[in-house]
Amino acid sequence: MSTDTLEKTAETLTATEGISLSERAAAELNEVIQAQAAENVVLRVWISAAGCSGLQYGMRLEEGGPEEDDLMFVQDGVRVVVDKDSYAYMPGATIEYIDNELESGFRVNNPAATQTCGCGSSFKTETSGGCGSGGCGSGGCGSR
Repeated sequence: MSTDTLEKTAETLTATEGISLSERAAAELNEVIQAQAAENVVLRVWISAAGCSGLQYGMRLEEGGPEEDDLMFVQDGVRVVVDKDSYAYMPGATIEYIDNELESGFRVNNPAATQTCGCGSSFKTETSGGCGSGGCGSGGCGSR
């Protein structure tokens, strides 16, 4: 994994505190960004309250830079932005690209996650709480 300089809009973070990309994720993102032929594209990552474990990741490519309250990390030419509230649940996380017989796409490897659901789409941390009794793992995030 590259040890590029991490940047953010306010204070400086060390590589272990930031959000990093695996080499494969950086390569895939650079390919998609170049194909869009858009300027000033960032990968926005966020956390929302969802899923059977309580929290769920979201990410999308968008034009523009970080907003006033965002943190920005730059690695291998890819700019990753995250709001401070979401970052509190994922310091030291790595965004990976998975491509095998069962799945293909981006996945967040989050050392702060203490529990994940069966399908891997949602998680909880020590400070986030998560679901109550009987909810977690009872059928996955897609069950009703």
